[in-house]
Amino acid sequence: MATTMTAEEHKSRTARSYKLLLLFAMISMIMMFAGLTSAFVVSKSRADWLKDFQLPTAFYFSTAVIIGCSITFHLAKKAIQKDNQKATTSLLLATLALGILFVVLQFMGFGQIIDSGYYFTGAESSITTTFLYIVTVVHLLHLAGGLIALFIIIYKQLKHKYNSNQTLGIELGAMYWHFLDLLWIYLFLFLFFFE
Repeated sequence: MATTMTAEEHKSRTARSYKLLLLFAMISMIMMFAGLTSAFVVSKSRADWLKDFQLPTAFYFSTAVIIGCSITFHLAKKAIQKDNQKATTSLLLATLALGILFVVLQFMGFGQIIDSGYYFTGAESSITTTFLYIVTVVHLLHLAGGLIALFIIIYKQLKHKYNSNQTLGIELGAMYWHFLDLLWIYLFLFLFFFE
């Protein structure tokens, strides 16, 4: 005898499916960055590896900013769970502003590297700066996906699509943003300590 699924069961199953898909995507990204950092480790033995290279100060600030993004996104999720629409919107907009600031700081960091006389490509580049560039640009590409998702979430929030009973989009966005945050912290610490 077939049983029919209630709307609540369907909603719960859909939410689990979306979260599982996002989890699989994040695992594949982890594997890709593990490969990149492994290549970084192997390349360190090359003769042209820069021994005295320092991370640009803008990367330190961008690390603090992306942690701020995670905090504001988390608070937005908590606010929508309490049906606080105004706080949710404000916190999502703050997350967007911080996310854009993170991107700006990353490009400022690239500028600081170039100003120090190191280049990412061409005859004047080194394997060290090329790897740094690849790792950070690949992270920025994933972050661009997060910013697009955030724009969609903000649009839906402004159209009052979210409430305490419908938080899936914000939950998925927060989950992905926390992942990007942790991924950048890992990359930053890896680049900072692995000289």
